[in-house]
Amino acid sequence: MVDRRKARKLALQVLYEIDGARHKPDRTLDSRLQQRGLSLSDERYARKLVEGVVEQKSEIDTIISTYASDWPIIQIAMVDRNLLRVSIYEIMLDNETPPKVAINEAVELAKIFGADSSSRFVNGVLGSVMQTLATDYENRKEND
Repeated sequence: MVDRRKARKLALQVLYEIDGARHKPDRTLDSRLQQRGLSLSDERYARKLVEGVVEQKSEIDTIISTYASDWPIIQIAMVDRNLLRVSIYEIMLDNETPPKVAINEAVELAKIFGADSSSRFVNGVLGSVMQTLATDYENRKEND
């Protein structure tokens, strides 16, 4: 998991730069990967996260807007917004990482990169997402 954290950290930094400076995703990712000594598997995972979030950004932002309805997406701090994007991609669209792991990783990265309240905010939004997923799963089981 520690190596995956390196991949998530790099993905967060790339997405932050894309979001804030409007740099091109491929160039930004390639530049960051050259600066880091990630293993090949971690490099692939970081690339998968960045590309997945970029490709699914509209859908992910709709999910964030649903679960953080008091906050317009543009008003959510950039670090928090991009942590949520990575985690929601992992939880809802990628299905490779166990949801609890994705949430824990997002909270830990929020403690490192975010404001004092970032970890609570990120955990709250992702907890609401998980609660809805669990309810949906139970409803599907009952209807089968």
